[in-house]
Amino acid sequence: MSRPGQLPGTQTPLTREEIRDVEFDWFAADRAGHLAQFLAAGDPTVPEAALASEEQLEALHVWLDTRPETEAPNALAGGFDEHLTPPQRRGAYVYDALPDQPGQYRLVAAPRTPLKVAEMPGAQQAYLGTLTLPVRFGAARLWVGPDGEARVAESAES
Repeated sequence: MSRPGQLPGTQTPLTREEIRDVEFDWFAADRAGHLAQFLAAGDPTVPEAALASEEQLEALHVWLDTRPETEAPNALAGGFDEHLTPPQRRGAYVYDALPDQPGQYRLVAAPRTPLKVAEMPGAQQAYLGTLTLPVRFGAARLWVGPDGEARVAESAES
């Protein structure tokens, strides 16, 4: 997606102000090479690399959204979370931001057979090379910071 006056093929960076208080989805790989879609829900505390290219982000969205579904929904809490399972049904983990907890995400859907970044086209692999988090997806909660740092977070029940 190009903005008015932008040359074709250039990369349009997003700003934290643009994603504040709007639904913004971004992607990352984990250290095992699996894919996750993160639903930031207006929290601008996302890795800087996720903001680097609106065009590459859109291309990854389109690529994942047009893949065939390979498994049944697996929303861990069921109910409301069921509508968040389309990426999971295509092999991606799905994490949703926790309200009023910057950088905190909860796992809402986990694929039974996770998609490997190595199975993706080269352009998507290259993009995710800058968005690889030092965690393994599947943890109930993650904290992700603006510099791409990440860790498994303690759950409220702990």
